[in-house]
Amino acid sequence: MRKLFLMAAVWLMAIPAFAKSVLIFSKTAGYHHNSIAAGIPAIIKLGQENGFSVDTTTNAALFTESNLKKYDAVIFLSTTGDVLNDEQQEAFKKYIESGKGFVGVHAATDTEYDWPWYGDLVGAYFKSHPKQQQATFHVVDRNFIATKHLPETWSRFDELYNFKYIAKGLHILITIDEKSYTGGENGDNHPMSWYHDYDGGRSFYTELGHTDESYVDPLYLKHLLGGIKYAARIK
Repeated sequence: MRKLFLMAAVWLMAIPAFAKSVLIFSKTAGYHHNSIAAGIPAIIKLGQENGFSVDTTTNAALFTESNLKKYDAVIFLSTTGDVLNDEQQEAFKKYIESGKGFVGVHAATDTEYDWPWYGDLVGAYFKSHPKQQQATFHVVDRNFIATKHLPETWSRFDELYNFKYIAKGLHILITIDEKSYTGGENGDNHPMSWYHDYDGGRSFYTELGHTDESYVDPLYLKHLLGGIKYAARIK
């Protein structure tokens, strides 16, 4: 009996006890990005490799104060449209006000257009995009955890958003060179990734991540991981 107890104790000690936890939310009420299916397992793998647990849902009913308390950050993975009702919005607002984190990926800016608080949290609202194409990105801050590994000039293929609203007070990490592709509409200062402290919490956004290939690209995955670590306060 003692031997069985010791074996069970050793087995339990071998299970990693993750101190941090994040929730992937990928509900779509508009366009559904196929790359969500690639992004979810990629982020789960990032968690396994970097010591944080990952839950995933499309169920907005889980946005309650008691349930959200379990998570250090919530990742809106290419959400679209009106995904939260009034009660769920209030629970999420209190969650951010409590000091927790938000990560917006790609179409997270194509979400909750009628909720200005969210627009300022994510940092922008989507307007349009040209056809997917190769473009040149400028990493304007290489001291931040999500960009310090990136080259100053980063060429990659993705779906490239124009924004109809960009919040003030964002710390811009990456801009796109509109001369390097066709269809840009935000001019010389066209941000594509940023972070900021917001309403007591932390927010990180990356426009990149439309394609399935993004979620096997080491540079992109480390970029996304850095944003998650910042938002969730993972050291």
